[in-house]
Amino acid sequence: MAKSIIQTDNAPAAIGTYSQAVKVDNTVYISGQIPLDPASMEIVEGGIEAQITRVFDNLSAVAQAAGGGLQDVVKLNIYLTDLSHFPTVNEIMAQYFKEPYPARAAVEVSALPKGVGVEMDAVLVLG
Repeated sequence: MAKSIIQTDNAPAAIGTYSQAVKVDNTVYISGQIPLDPASMEIVEGGIEAQITRVFDNLSAVAQAAGGGLQDVVKLNIYLTDLSHFPTVNEIMAQYFKEPYPARAAVEVSALPKGVGVEMDAVLVLG
């Protein structure tokens, strides 16, 4: 088993005891991304739309650092503090993904790190 740690300055630095992503053979496991601006490490302003967009940008940056892109996502997990934002997730997700879409789960949670409204993690298969 070939295991490597993926890290990029184009996504927020890990703020705990985890890696941005771990690659095992041709599978990449991206840690949960919240709407932090990677340059300032501050939560983006502009409401839930800006937060969702930033999360997809962060996921994309980590996927690229791993040698792939969002087109390689096979599983996406979405955590929202308010499930009424799910249609907004779908709308913005359509700007980042084309068919065939990845498998996906979306769940409402009571809270997320730093009080954000959305977090996502993903699994990619490269090649």
